[in-house]
This record gives sequence, structure tokens and C-alpha cells, in this order.
Amino acid sequence: MKDGYLDMDLLRFTTAGSVDDGKSTLIGRLLYDSKAIFDDQLEAVEKASAKRGTGEVDLSLLTDGLRAEREQGITIDVAYRYFATPKRKFIIADTPGHIQYTRNMVTGASTANLAIILVDARKGIQEQTNRHAFIASLLGIPHVVFCINKMDLVDYDEAVFTRIQRELEDFSSKLEVKDVRYIPISALNGDMVVDRGEKMPWYQGPTLMYLLENVHIAGDHNHIDRRFPVQCVIRPMTTEHHDFRGFAGRVAGGVFRVGDPIQVLPSGFTSSIKGIHIGERAVEEAFAPQSAVITLMDEIDISRGDMLVSPNNLPETSQDVEVMLCWFNERPLQPGGKYALKHTTRDARCMIKEVRYKMDINTLRKAEGDGTIRMNDIGRVQLRTTVPLNTDTYARNRITGSLILIDEGTNETVAAGMIV
Repeated sequence: MKDGYLDMDLLRFTTAGSVDDGKSTLIGRLLYDSKAIFDDQLEAVEKASAKRGTGEVDLSLLTDGLRAEREQGITIDVAYRYFATPKRKFIIADTPGHIQYTRNMVTGASTANLAIILVDARKGIQEQTNRHAFIASLLGIPHVVFCINKMDLVDYDEAVFTRIQRELEDFSSKLEVKDVRYIPISALNGDMVVDRGEKMPWYQGPTLMYLLENVHIAGDHNHIDRRFPVQCVIRPMTTEHHDFRGFAGRVAGGVFRVGDPIQVLPSGFTSSIKGIHIGERAVEEAFAPQSAVITLMDEIDISRGDMLVSPNNLPETSQDVEVMLCWFNERPLQPGGKYALKHTTRDARCMIKEVRYKMDINTLRKAEGDGTIRMNDIGRVQLRTTVPLNTDTYARNRITGSLILIDEGTNETVAAGMIV
């Protein structure tokens, strides 16, 4: 049973939408109806609901864990929740809906396979809907589900759902998202969340939980371009493994098999794979996103920050990197400023060479000539790095195509970048 649980698929998904669209209530409903909460958690929520005088159990309190959030009735930070069904394990990132927390949404969505964007059936598409759909597209989230929520407040009217779906289809056609779905739900009453309910017989599609359990995510990783950033060198120095020298890391792309030729970057030396270990087991292959230890046929000087790749399929290697940058810090970006940079397992330093433009994430227009990037802004920026980076575009590989910038004085992460 334990091994079966460990081998289960893991789906990471994020929720977004305008303020009061019901994100926290939806997650509470998912947890409650899938029997994924403990009795003491439910008891605490019942007491908090009674204290607030809501008259019924407020499921949103299952996710709004911070005191400030409970008191204001809003989500401020990214709240992570973990649960599992017999089919799949889940990590939920409940992200805030306010414009001033764009950076929080970027953080929560950066590793997601799927984004749930809620739309209030009474209000239809809002500015925040467009903003969050654009960010989901920018972050390369492969699957987006628009949940038209609060259908109970529009008498479960099919015409309302159809109208909003058509508007969303028109907008999402401009975005680069592979898989877009539309589901009418009532998070408050549970219709079409885990159970179908009886109020919307006109909707023949899957419930949200069925979609989460069955959406195909195995193809979301890049299994073509072999990329293995080396995290550390394993040298046990024991009698049993006296000559063992392995390279530990997480496969960022492609499939590595015993006997395959490889090239080490940045040195350019070549060898072939002698063995692959995952945990205690020797295996014949490793693929994204598995963590593994790889041994080589030849003694090559390799250290943290190097990358194992296929000799006939190399990443881009350059000191000039173009990124879409989301700024996290209260101090604005400094043109010409110098920052520490982390890319996969490689540390470097960089300079802001040029700000190409800033995105207006409400209208999706480019504000060229505006080089002022403040907190929660997103812009296209050119970086010059102290050492060459081995990169792919973010659209091709979300691991080798991403980086973060760090203020060297305060050690704060000031920005996240998607390489274009």
C-alpha cells in the first residue's frame, strides 16, 4: 500500500480569480467532499463559523489559515494544501485575488500542472479573470479550467453559463494554453465539484474532481531534450563503495538511459552513462521529474552547477539572456543594477542590461519605453550574466527556462524570470 501511494501521480494545481469569487470555499468543498480533512480540523472550522455567525459551516476557513486572513475574510498569502484520493495525490496553491498580490500568484502557479480560474456567474469576466488567465499562460501552465461559480445565485441557468463560456473562449484563444476546460459549479452547495448534484442536468461534462483525477499530465514534462543539472557529487568513501562517484540531481528534461552518450556543460567533455540509481535501486532509466544519481564511464571533473546533456541536442549557451521578469520586491528594479542569479543549480551574477517593455496585465498591451518595474509588475528584460548559462526557452522547459534574481545585500529574492 505504501509503495503504491508513493508511485501515485502528483497533480499540482493553483486556484485564482477575483476577490470573493469563492476560491477558498471551492478548496474547502474539494477537501470536505473528498473526505480529505480530519475531524479536529472540521471541529475548528465549525467553531470559527459559529463565532462569525455565518449560520452554517464556512468551508473557506479550511484554507484561510492565517489569523489576518480569517479576520478580513480574504486570502493574503499563498496557502498550500495537500490531499489524496485513491487515484492521485494533490498539492493545491490557493493564491490571492488582489492585484497587489500578483507576485504571490506567480509564486504559487510556477510549478502548477493545472490552474483553476474562478468566475462569478453573476458578474462574468472581470479584469482579474484576464490578468490571471494571462499569468497562467505566461507561466506555461498546460491545463486551465475556468469554473463558473455561484451558479446557485443565477438559478443554475444554462444560458448564463453558455454566455460566459463563449466570452472566455474568445479571450483564451489569444493565450498560449494547450488545454482549456469550462465547468459550471456551486462551491457553496457542492454542485459539479466532487458530486454532480441534480441542479444542472443540461451539463454533460465531467465534475471538477473527475477532471482533476483524470487529466493527463504525464506529457506535461519535456521528455525530448535531455537536461540533468548536477546538484552535488556523491562520494561515500566507504569500504563497500570506495570508488563510487555519482552525480545527484533532478532530471529537468528528457530520458537518461544506461549506455547513453552524454556531454558535460560547460566543459564540453563527453562520456557515457555507466549506471543510474533512484534511491537504493539501480534502474535502467530516469526521466523528468525524477531525482537520481548518475555514474559515468569516465573520470570527468564535474561539480554542482554543471549540466549533463545529449551531445546532439544542446541547450542555448549565452551570457545575454532575455526574460519575462515578475518583480517581487518593494524596491523597484534598477536599470544597470547588479543582482545575484540562480538558474537550475548554477549560481551567477548579472546586470540589468535593458528593459524592453512593461506588460499592462489588465489590457495585455506592451508599454514600450516604460523602464520602471515595480513590485508586481511584469516586463521583458535583457540580462548580462557573469558566466554563460545553459538555457532553454521557458515554453520548452519550465525548469531550464526559469531563473530568480536575488538582492546581494539583503539576500531577498527580488524577481522570477521566464526565459524567452
